[in-house]
Amino acid sequence: MARRTFDLLKSLEGRRVSINGATQIRAGVIRPEVIAPLKLKPEVAVRPSKGQLLEIGSSIRVIRDPYFGAIGTVANLPPEPVEIESGAIVRVLEAELADGRTALIPRANVEIIEAL
Repeated sequence: MARRTFDLLKSLEGRRVSINGATQIRAGVIRPEVIAPLKLKPEVAVRPSKGQLLEIGSSIRVIRDPYFGAIGTVANLPPEPVEIESGAIVRVLEAELADGRTALIPRANVEIIEAL
C-alpha cells in the first residue's frame, strides 16, 4: 500500500466509513473507494490539491493502448467531445508524453499522478 494511502486511512481510524472494494479494469476503470463524512462542516470550500485535478500541466499515466503505461503532461483540454478510432464520441485531452510525442487520448484512459 502506498504511504500516502496508508496515512489517509490511518487518519480515519475510529471513524465510521463506507468502503467499496469493487474494481474493474477491462470494461471501464473502477477503483476501490473509501467514503468518510466530515466531522464538521467546513466554513469554506476546500479546493483539491493540484495533484488531484485534471488540468493543463497535470502529470498523467495512460492506462489503455496504444499508449499504455506512457507518462506525460496534459497540454490541452479541448471542451468538445471528439470521435475516436473506435467510433465512440468522448472527451479527450492532448498530452505531451515523456518520450517527446504528442497524443490525443480519451480522458477516461488516463490517471492523474503526482508530479515527478
